[in-house]
Amino acid sequence: MGSNYKAASRLSDLELTRSDLKTLLKATAKMEESLRKMDNKFEVIDETLLTSSRRVAPLQSLAMATKALETRINRAVTPALALLDNFKLSESIQHKLLELSEKMSTEKSMSKRLKKLVKYVDCVDQLKVSIDCICQEGEPVIQRLQEVVEFLSRTKATDQYRTHRLRETLVTLKALYETEVDAMRFEGLLDEALLNLQDEYESILEQIRHRNVVELQAADKDDGGDEMVIMGSDLGTELEVELLRRISQTLAADDCLDICIDIYVKVRYKRVAKALMRLNPEYLKSHSTEEIDEMPWESLETAITLWIQHFELAVKAVLVSEKKLCEQVLGGIMEGLIWPECFAKIADKIMAVFFRFGEGVARSSKEPQKLFKLLDMFDSLEKLKPGFSEVFDGESGADICIRFRELEKLLIHASSKVFWEFGLQIEGSSDGLPPPPDGTVPKIVRYAVNYLKYLATENYSVAMAKVLRTEQIWKAGILSKPETDENLLRDAICNIMEALQRNVEAKRSGYNNNSRDKLGISIPLPHLFAMNTYWYIYMRTRNTELGKLLGDQYLKKNYKVVAEESAYMYQKQAWVPLVRILEQDDLEKQSKEAKVRLVRLKIEAFMKGLDDISKRHKGFCVIPEVDLRQQIRSATLKLVIPAYTEFLNSFSAALQGTSYLSPESVQEVLGQVFDDEDGKLKRRGSRDRTGGGSSGMDGKIKDFRRSISNTSDL
Repeated sequence: MGSNYKAASRLSDLELTRSDLKTLLKATAKMEESLRKMDNKFEVIDETLLTSSRRVAPLQSLAMATKALETRINRAVTPALALLDNFKLSESIQHKLLELSEKMSTEKSMSKRLKKLVKYVDCVDQLKVSIDCICQEGEPVIQRLQEVVEFLSRTKATDQYRTHRLRETLVTLKALYETEVDAMRFEGLLDEALLNLQDEYESILEQIRHRNVVELQAADKDDGGDEMVIMGSDLGTELEVELLRRISQTLAADDCLDICIDIYVKVRYKRVAKALMRLNPEYLKSHSTEEIDEMPWESLETAITLWIQHFELAVKAVLVSEKKLCEQVLGGIMEGLIWPECFAKIADKIMAVFFRFGEGVARSSKEPQKLFKLLDMFDSLEKLKPGFSEVFDGESGADICIRFRELEKLLIHASSKVFWEFGLQIEGSSDGLPPPPDGTVPKIVRYAVNYLKYLATENYSVAMAKVLRTEQIWKAGILSKPETDENLLRDAICNIMEALQRNVEAKRSGYNNNSRDKLGISIPLPHLFAMNTYWYIYMRTRNTELGKLLGDQYLKKNYKVVAEESAYMYQKQAWVPLVRILEQDDLEKQSKEAKVRLVRLKIEAFMKGLDDISKRHKGFCVIPEVDLRQQIRSATLKLVIPAYTEFLNSFSAALQGTSYLSPESVQEVLGQVFDDEDGKLKRRGSRDRTGGGSSGMDGKIKDFRRSISNTSDL
């Protein structure tokens, strides 16, 4: 039973399934019919679309052609419109320039005028940009527009009216470009504005002046420093400097760089020259060797002193300021390559005048008194050298630095030559001048000692040693090992002192030492001369810088010892014969009457000899040095008075009734021999008696520096 139920259920399911399949088949048939009808409709639509497409295709081509034509026209017309806008902008800027120019011409306030000038420069720059844009874009714009017009005319892609209008625009734009652009660039308001800027540029440069260099010179003297101190000041206000910079760049951008540089160099050179002319450097007009040789020594000495001051002032004040201004104004042009050349042009003209004078002095005649001024010049250049190299650095300043070094070389050669020729002149003068007739110190000795003492001072010894060392390096080579500065200077001065000693000995040998009276008393001029001269050299040299340099042993050996030996020989020849008259050896074996007669003859001879030697000393023998004269006087008294007193005491009885001088009277006579009764032996002041320090020579040093007459002894 259960199995029957299951069979009936399955049969029922099969019937339902058959019914569903039948329904599905009917629906499929209907759908197939619908698809067939739809396919027919699509075929109709496709045919319709194909027909429409064939009809619309020409319109699409026309639209694409129109779009392409529009793009082509726009690419030509848009730049043309921009070009026309630039013309309008240029015109408006020109109107603004005219207005600013009119306002500037009526403005009396300098600060307001400069501010308006800033706006004027801005307008000039804008006009330049506008004109450059027109020049750059004009030809391409016209070319494109012409190509479009030709294309439209050839293809007739648009109506004739539009083509005609476009052609008229082309003709107008082309005519405007051809007629106006060149005028705008070279003959129009831009050119006039650039000329105005050149005038303003020159005017501002002219207005910027240096500080009063006379006051700077006084301030520099007050500082008293040895090393060069850069003391240049800022020139011009910030607004003036900014304006000059802007104008320089504007002129450079408009192909006016050469004009800009010419104006700058010309005006600033005049400003520098006028600033230095306030120092009244008239001496610079005399620069040739002949002119300098003809100048009086006092004038030349003053000129050299002024040259040193003015040279230093020009470098460390005036030209430093000029260099800073030049960099501020022209530093932005050509990446900073222009301004050093401009500064070098300005400085070269100024420095050439100073170099010319210095070279003339160095090449002039080598007179002894010039040595100290040559050393002053050399020392000043040495102190200036570091700062000078800083001011004139780079390739642009190379020529000026080379000339600076050449001047130093000339000064070194000149100083060395003057020094060595001085020694030759001292030695050579022995043939030209006779020895002093009174045995005094010759002028050549006084001059030479004072000369070398002054050279050995701190002011000149360092510079002279540097000159000698440099000369030695030049001769021996840079790899040589020169002596120390002190040794070089000592050896050089020793050579001069030896030449001076040979001169003295030559003069000493020029005396006639054979002149004796009947009593055998000679005129001891050679020894008196040597004593006076060597004592003078020793006393004037010791305890001075020269004495310290030569050494105490050197002075004593070469001068003091020789002076003492000469003094001994003078004493021996002048006074010992007089004392020998009073010798008693020849009286011992005489009879009483003969002894009395011989004693009286001796006293008479002694008195005559004393009178004779007194006259000889007063007339011909001079001992100018007070201390030396006192020593000789004391030694003579010790030699004569005891012997005379002893003689009188021994033979007083034999001399009764005979006229003779007392020992006190003889002492007085001897005192008068060494006093200056005849006016020849004026007592020197305390400064001259010191003999030790340099104070006794200060007056003489100034004399031989200030006067050329002393050199006549050479």
